[in-house]
Amino acid sequence: HVQLVESGGGSVQAGGSLRLACAASDNVSKYYMAWFRQAPGKEREGVANIYTSDGSTIVADSVKGRFAISQDNTKITVYLQMNSLKPEDTAMYYCAAGWRCGLDSMRYDDWGQGTQVTVS
Repeated sequence: HVQLVESGGGSVQAGGSLRLACAASDNVSKYYMAWFRQAPGKEREGVANIYTSDGSTIVADSVKGRFAISQDNTKITVYLQMNSLKPEDTAMYYCAAGWRCGLDSMRYDDWGQGTQVTVS
């Protein structure tokens, strides 16, 4: 298991950008790392994932073309670059780590505490 700490959330106007970071407590090589979000009253939604071994990514259709997931060379920090933000992107954003690919939250074992993103 790894501990995950998210940062970078905040309030931004529509059309703006934010970059979220997820710092892992250990090297997460060969993990699938993902970002999820959950708005009040809605189910948790998978946004993007990355396979740390080869950098391959999956991005949800709802954010494709606006959001991008990446990792640093140490394979300890994963980022979510969010551009052209919309009010409907407002949510708590969570980082997760697991051993299986996909955007289903059930596939992830370790979770961070989340960081709030508010778009007005």
